[in-house]
Amino acid sequence: MSKDASFIVERSTRLSAAAGFAAAVLVVVLACGPLLFSANIVDSLTTLFIYLILAVMWNALAGYAGLVSVGQQAFFGLGAYFAIQLSYYGVGVYPALLIGALLAGILSLPISPLMLRLGGGEFAIGMWVVAELAHLLVALDPLINGETGVSLIALNAFSPDHRRAYNYWMALASAVLLLTVVFMLLRGRLGASVQAIRDDEDAAKSVGVRVLAGKRIIFFLAAFGCALAGTLWLATSITFQPNTYFGIQWTAYMIFMVLVGGLGTFEGAIVGGVIFFLIEYMFGATGVWYLIGLGATAIVFALFLPRGLWGTLEDRWGIRLLPLGYSLRMLSADFDQPDAVAAAQERRQTPASLDKHDIAAGDSSPAPPC
Repeated sequence: MSKDASFIVERSTRLSAAAGFAAAVLVVVLACGPLLFSANIVDSLTTLFIYLILAVMWNALAGYAGLVSVGQQAFFGLGAYFAIQLSYYGVGVYPALLIGALLAGILSLPISPLMLRLGGGEFAIGMWVVAELAHLLVALDPLINGETGVSLIALNAFSPDHRRAYNYWMALASAVLLLTVVFMLLRGRLGASVQAIRDDEDAAKSVGVRVLAGKRIIFFLAAFGCALAGTLWLATSITFQPNTYFGIQWTAYMIFMVLVGGLGTFEGAIVGGVIFFLIEYMFGATGVWYLIGLGATAIVFALFLPRGLWGTLEDRWGIRLLPLGYSLRMLSADFDQPDAVAAAQERRQTPASLDKHDIAAGDSSPAPPC
């Protein structure tokens, strides 16, 4: 925290510190999940962790780097496919899940120079083409039996209870690790760089931002995260069918979660993942009406709450549980009194609405260079 006459520049607040502590306690409790919860709850939480990974990965790619993709199902499916291949050739089933995800992420590196030179709709369509091409090539593999698919039979070596617990712990560890990595990267110099690229690529390049390198890091991270989610889904469902794993519905789910939660806000992706999980849990059995409801909800949010639930809360009340940027506040009382500092009111405002009482810079503003 730094002080200057009548202003205070800060990133973490008492609220964000409390939120971080609560998140750490929640992770510890969740780590005991298989010992505390029923089998149904453990399975449901495993699914929730996978959704959170997908939401945060797509939000990092589109919300922060401005790379709107409709082809992330390519990596979701490739991760599962590589895990099947590795298991078939004798690699242990759980190491195969991790290595398969890593291989899919590595495969994104030679793809990235071509894809990242595309912008806007061209990038989105280009990624969809990559996903369809991957789908066709995987389906041609004799091991996969076309669209009939194949099972990860190595999982049968574990009892149902052990398999459920291992899947749960792996999903929880993956979600915590990936969310932490994304948070730390976006909180640092890379976050400032990719947001500058998102806002104005030419301007970012003119001040020395390495545009292609910044995009490539986020692209690889999103590919690896989606691939890991695909391998975790394979571990829970056991069967692999190309038409399912390479289906565009996965990217549609990611877009829905981020749009409802709040595009470009770290907390929003988490909120959106939880909301989508609850909607699916309660209404997933209704079939086509469930899909219609998702589409209608997405349209309503796009029209009336374009910032999503968390983005709207952040704009209106300045609530920042996991802040990525800095806040600049003008103190409303004597600067030298600690109580006055603690009581100073924060409101997240746009530059057009700044007044002499309060100045706030939200997460969308890049952090000052270190």
